[in-house]
Amino acid sequence: MTIIDGKKTASEIKQEIAAEVAEMVSRGERAPHLCAILVGHDGGSETYVANKVKACGECGFRSTLVRFEDTVSQDELLAKIKELNEDPEVDGFIVQLPLPKHIDEQAVIHSIDPSKDVDGFHPINVGRVSVGLPGFLPATPAGIMQLLKRYGVETRGKHAVVLGRSNIVGKPMATLLMQKANPGNCTVTVCHSATPNIKEICRQADIIVAALGQPGFVTEDMVKPGATIIDVGTTRVPDATRQRGWRLSGDVDYANVAEKCSFITPVPGGVGPMTICSLMINTLQARKNNPYR
Repeated sequence: MTIIDGKKTASEIKQEIAAEVAEMVSRGERAPHLCAILVGHDGGSETYVANKVKACGECGFRSTLVRFEDTVSQDELLAKIKELNEDPEVDGFIVQLPLPKHIDEQAVIHSIDPSKDVDGFHPINVGRVSVGLPGFLPATPAGIMQLLKRYGVETRGKHAVVLGRSNIVGKPMATLLMQKANPGNCTVTVCHSATPNIKEICRQADIIVAALGQPGFVTEDMVKPGATIIDVGTTRVPDATRQRGWRLSGDVDYANVAEKCSFITPVPGGVGPMTICSLMINTLQARKNNPYR
């Protein structure tokens, strides 16, 4: 059994990016510039954005954080997005989700210039990726594909089961796994809340990607020997033994599943670090695509 170390892999990739950026700057070109828009003071969003800003520093990027109170109007937010769309020195930007209920998230996503949509959420990027054209990949699925590639996990001809059908993880994950690529070329089954016989389907899988947000959902009796398990879940569960009173739990019963696998990602330290790393990859590509030097 091999533990897939996402933290170590992400560190290696960021070092590779930093070396490329240093070379770019030595040629007299400017470093990539990522901007993040944060609305309100949600604790999880604050942490995610802080980690993204930190990763920019590690990669040699310029970063800008734009903050709004959660009372900001949709028109104000869209005006700022328009400003960033038109700023030639901003290569890519993200709007941290979720947004307050009075703001239409889809309207916000649609307003972002697809060439700067480094989250990969705009329908144009989703469509390009789905048909195998160049486009910005959603960060979490892209990070998973990097892990499969760098750990040499065989995917061609394998049966992959994706648990979850979200627009951010489940759907794009299934798309990438079935593409004619390496990694890829899987036969993919997507399971969700309306799927009967999930346990039986999982037992047929060579690769399981669990992205349901249900702690410990994948149990030992759902996994066939030698399977590869990718755990996307990050749910806070009570834990009286921890000073903070909680711990992060994945969607997989790691303690009982791990020894049965060929490869498995832990939580934390597996998929999570690769998500931000993928955002850095997209931002570097956006910089390369930007004619403004």
